[in-house]
Amino acid sequence: MLVLASSSPRRREILSRFISDFEVVPSNVDEVYSGKPEECAVELARKKAQEVHSRVGGTVIGADTVVSVDGKILGKPKDEREAYEMLKLLSGKVHRVTTGYCIVHGGREITGAVTTEVKFRELDDELIWAYIKTGEPMDKAGAYGIQGLGGLLVEWIKGDYYNVVGFPMEIIWKLRELGFRVLSR
Repeated sequence: MLVLASSSPRRREILSRFISDFEVVPSNVDEVYSGKPEECAVELARKKAQEVHSRVGGTVIGADTVVSVDGKILGKPKDEREAYEMLKLLSGKVHRVTTGYCIVHGGREITGAVTTEVKFRELDDELIWAYIKTGEPMDKAGAYGIQGLGGLLVEWIKGDYYNVVGFPMEIIWKLRELGFRVLSR
């Protein structure tokens, strides 16, 4: 049994493109960030995978995505004002999107992290507030979703696009190496 330890519809959708047979069991782990982005993302992914594995067993995938700029981690905004502050901070800058992952399989943990650089366009207040009013930023790290309307804010990316969405291809590849059938329907 393959289990995705996440309530993210984006992670579920990406995994379902490659593997059709899995269950979704959200973790009960609070997302609290401290330390370096990569370490935080991997540690939270481990906690999520371990917590779900302790309840349901099987092979469990935990993932956590953080956005960081100038050494500061940007989680999910608490309200519209915080979303505005995050988007204003990202405006015109290169930031890093890091997804840590943990696969609990056969009594062992396989962990890693993938980082993608993202450059935002210069954003004016009118565009920032218009984007916030769509509601899209409110459940996403860094207050934007590249796969949706937030794609307009992005000038370029360097690295794995799926990582910016929250589920890098490295996870799919690791599952393939563990014997899970990908690309089969």
